[in-house]
Amino acid sequence: MSSIGIKLPLTYNSSDGFTMIKTIRQMIKQNFKMLILTIPGERVMEPQFGVGVKQYLFANYSEGTPSIIEEKIRKQASMYLPAATIDSINFQSFADTNSLKIIIKYSIPVVGINDLLEITI
Repeated sequence: MSSIGIKLPLTYNSSDGFTMIKTIRQMIKQNFKMLILTIPGERVMEPQFGVGVKQYLFANYSEGTPSIIEEKIRKQASMYLPAATIDSINFQSFADTNSLKIIIKYSIPVVGINDLLEITI
């Protein structure tokens, strides 16, 4: 089977050399994850790219924080993943572990993909 791209983080695979992404679904999910986790200014030649959700790890969490993160995710996705349609973004906060789970349901209507991305920070 042919490959679309390299799976990140890089891992060795005896058949392909590096582990490869072989489906459009996997590629879109990886691209979405990179968009969410990349800090603006971190990507070379693309200083506006990224939501930088990890920046919120040590910020004061308030009731407005999820709406700020959601707005950034929607803005970045419309700019860098225009084929994706975000169906919903949900947040679950866990005070005992000081973590925030972001659940993004999205679709790619052109290829008929519906998927879910979960990120915990």
